[in-house]
Amino acid sequence: MATAEQVAKEAERQDIRTRWLLSAPALIIIFLAATGPLLIVLVYSFLLPGPYGDVKWQFSPEAWVSVFMERDIFDDTLSLAAAHVTIFWRSIKLAIVTTIATLALGFPTAYFMATRSEKTRDIWLFLITIPFWTNLLIRTFAVLQIIRNEGIINTILLKLGIISQPIQMLFTDTAILIGMAYVYLPLMVLPIYASMEKLDFRLVEAGYDLYASRFQVLRRIIFPLVRPGVIAGSILVFIPAIGAYVTPSVLGGGKNMMLSNLIELQFGQGRNWPLGSALSIAVMIIVMVALLAYVRNAGRAETRHG
Repeated sequence: MATAEQVAKEAERQDIRTRWLLSAPALIIIFLAATGPLLIVLVYSFLLPGPYGDVKWQFSPEAWVSVFMERDIFDDTLSLAAAHVTIFWRSIKLAIVTTIATLALGFPTAYFMATRSEKTRDIWLFLITIPFWTNLLIRTFAVLQIIRNEGIINTILLKLGIISQPIQMLFTDTAILIGMAYVYLPLMVLPIYASMEKLDFRLVEAGYDLYASRFQVLRRIIFPLVRPGVIAGSILVFIPAIGAYVTPSVLGGGKNMMLSNLIELQFGQGRNWPLGSALSIAVMIIVMVALLAYVRNAGRAETRHG
């Protein structure tokens, strides 16, 4: 005869099975919706391009070869695809610099917000989230109006006599950096603020009482405690920055393409869907490798400090 403990365990197992069965349809839909498009893109990357777009259902690794290499039209010899390498480097460089710039601006902003009174904090938090109420394209065009040759910055500098002719900021890597830093700054501020808000500032006061400098307090007390927010913010900024499309298109022009623009070109005018698919998977691999390396190094640093 079963004991009360066995009956309870069996009832618990039955409850778990029931929950899994009830959740199964939703989990299957989520799994297919998340992995289905990626599988299609992965399959397309190993096919041949069709004459008018689409693909030929014939296996070929040519698209992956073309990610970083190009064939000579006369003798089919392979050489480095300088244009693709340049675009990859520009995208990675701008994503990293954007992450650093937003961290440099977001960390003191989050600290300022966390050190205000509770009522004032809510006001500052409200102001930080206001940009999310506006469409990304509108925000990007707002930046364009500021940095273009006839924009606010050049107009003020010309009227003050500081410059004699407009500074060419638009359609440069700097313009893309300014636009992405502005667009993604709230994504850095909010996670850091969430960690900073929980910080026990009595530890900061104790550091000052022990004659630590401001830099020492920042490095030894504040930064280690808010490291999870910094990591989260860096991830939230780096991922969309490396795959940004609207901001580089508007502020960078045709000469300053990033990976998303190159991928769109292959699926559109280039009519090379396999290459576009291979580039898409390559971007995803780069992001995954970069995030794993970043999180791993951050974890090691946290362990050493812990």
